[in-house]
Amino acid sequence: MKSVLMVCLGNICRSPLAEGILKSKINSQNIFVDSAGTGAYHVGNLPDSRSIAVANKYGIDITDQRARAFSKKDFDQFDLIFAMDQSNFNNIVKLARTEEDRSKVHLILNEIVPGANSEVPDPYYGGDNGFENVYQMLDTACQKIADRI
Repeated sequence: MKSVLMVCLGNICRSPLAEGILKSKINSQNIFVDSAGTGAYHVGNLPDSRSIAVANKYGIDITDQRARAFSKKDFDQFDLIFAMDQSNFNNIVKLARTEEDRSKVHLILNEIVPGANSEVPDPYYGGDNGFENVYQMLDTACQKIADRI
């Protein structure tokens, strides 16, 4: 079974959306998808209500998710780790113990434009339209991931 981890800062906005979107595109019996945050600010909390709302708009329910913090053991449990932005990418890579760990970590938008190192903006302070824009970016990236795995 393949396993994919989506990672942002607090695990309440971008990564829960990415988790939910990818789950909607794959066979969950063949691929396990989870999400985490590099910060432990919201551990145990539901995704942001605006993430829940935009996911619902597209028929995806993410209310079963709870925020958790990224840990070194995630390198052992996941084949692919997608960071939403460069800061989170750097924070994940700092925890890598080996080159194999490091090779699992990717910027998610490089799935759309390889090597561009584009970032998914944090919509937390950007209003509702920010969540829609993030959803569209992640939907495109997750389709590429689903097609590849």
